[in-house]
Amino acid sequence: MTVLKINKLSFTYPEMVKPALKNIDLEIKEGDFVVLCGKSGCGKSTLLRHLKSVLTPHGIRTGEILFREKPLEEADLRTQSQEIGYVLQSPENQIVTDKVWHELAFGLESLGYDTPTIRLRVAEMASYFGIQGWFKRNVVELSGGQKQLLNLASIMAMHPSILILDEPTSQLDPIAASDFMETVKKINRDLGTTVIMTEHRLEDILPVADQVVVMDAGEIISRGTPREIGKELRSLGHDMFLSMPAPMQIFAGVESDLECPITVREGRKWMSELFRDNSRQKSMISLEKPKRELEEPVIELKDVWFRYDKNMPDVVKDLSLKVLKSQFYCLVGGNGTGKTTTLSLISGLNKPHRGKILINGRDVRKYSDRELFQGMLGVLPQNPQSLFVKKTVELDLYEMIGGTKEKKGSEYDDEIAKKTAVEKIVQLMHLEHLFDQHPYDLSGGEQQRLALAKILLLKPQILLLDEPTKGLDNHFKREFGEILRKLQEHGVTIIMVSHDIEFCALFGDVCGLFFDGNIVTSNSPRAFFSGNSFYTTAANRMSRHLFDNAITVKDVIRCCRMNH
Repeated sequence: MTVLKINKLSFTYPEMVKPALKNIDLEIKEGDFVVLCGKSGCGKSTLLRHLKSVLTPHGIRTGEILFREKPLEEADLRTQSQEIGYVLQSPENQIVTDKVWHELAFGLESLGYDTPTIRLRVAEMASYFGIQGWFKRNVVELSGGQKQLLNLASIMAMHPSILILDEPTSQLDPIAASDFMETVKKINRDLGTTVIMTEHRLEDILPVADQVVVMDAGEIISRGTPREIGKELRSLGHDMFLSMPAPMQIFAGVESDLECPITVREGRKWMSELFRDNSRQKSMISLEKPKRELEEPVIELKDVWFRYDKNMPDVVKDLSLKVLKSQFYCLVGGNGTGKTTTLSLISGLNKPHRGKILINGRDVRKYSDRELFQGMLGVLPQNPQSLFVKKTVELDLYEMIGGTKEKKGSEYDDEIAKKTAVEKIVQLMHLEHLFDQHPYDLSGGEQQRLALAKILLLKPQILLLDEPTKGLDNHFKREFGEILRKLQEHGVTIIMVSHDIEFCALFGDVCGLFFDGNIVTSNSPRAFFSGNSFYTTAANRMSRHLFDNAITVKDVIRCCRMNH
């Protein structure tokens, strides 16, 4: 039975000429698992928001959406609230109460269920999702992964027939993201709930999809099973092929008559079959880059301790860290281990209660704000929206360099210099078509690009980046990585907190693993990821039984070609 049918849906945001959606036709059957993918700003989130009336954006719309063969608008608010569950990209944006058990009960209370039914469903959901251990805790004490799991459990307590998820793992570490995805698969498999989700991390979720829908510039350009989509995107030479799981990308780069693998397990079998007549292969990839121990560090942390309140436990514990000039240092680790707090200490936003933080050999507390943030430090926060203060993208960019009027003492002393700087950064970050839009109307990936553009306009010598690749498609991630490399060539030092292991492996100089408020190990990406079993790339997990030190898709393709 068809639960959702979209006929010729087109949509244009207010004051925009170009439509966000164009002639969308889509049919979703009961129990289907549908994955919606595409570049940042292609219209994925806009389409999902049309599937629930209270979330539908303002604008000009044509076409129709049928829910159980009737127009969606005819379904009242109660029916939609109960039948169509929606998990947002940011966990904090959806939580409305103070306690975990209050949050689980909130939706049911709003729908008017009696107390015995609420207690039964809350207990059932807490058991099903493994929430019993933190059932009575305050929501603010939860990690990002726990908050997102709580959102999912709160929605499932209402027994929806359709579950919509908009990039639900974008703010989760790889292990928490994998656990969350497993729970979504379990819901689809055990309860028969129809799942529709957008996601940039396709490694875990693509293999279980019944239907994959690829969007570009507001249109559906391809649909089919995961294997069909992989073949079609490869034959088209489309940028979205870079977002396909590592096994599919590696298969595409190596000549083979075998069937295309999708999962890491299938990839390992495919590689074993490919090299079944050979003994263990050699990757022929050097393990480490030359060390630069003798150089003076640009940033140095010495025995740093920090807590948010004197009665709370320490978040950062005895942390020592050195970052050299023009080095790209990646901090990885689980949610809530102290990575973001460390960035706030380096920027001077928070002060340690013990230890020293030196920037260019000088204590960070001795710098004035003007010295720190005009040309020295550029800080990209986890939430890019905290940087947006104007009504359009254009005004927001000019605001960063003193507005459209001349500001004496600024590096940009005249209007021509400002205009040139803005034009260059807009071209670099692909923001040309967004100039007149409100920053809050952009997609998650577009907001991230705008925030990066604002920070780079300041021409900082040290970049502190908190999850900069969140919401970015794989094609632009590569471009962004190359931008960072160019900045390094000009002497810029970069510290990045990230859950994006593949990006760190491809572009980082040093990776440090954060655990319980400290860095437990650090090394070059190749040495770092080769030594890990879980905290490593899909390409490494797929090839480690044959190749040593191969951590990226390019590494594995190179090794296969050299040995096959």
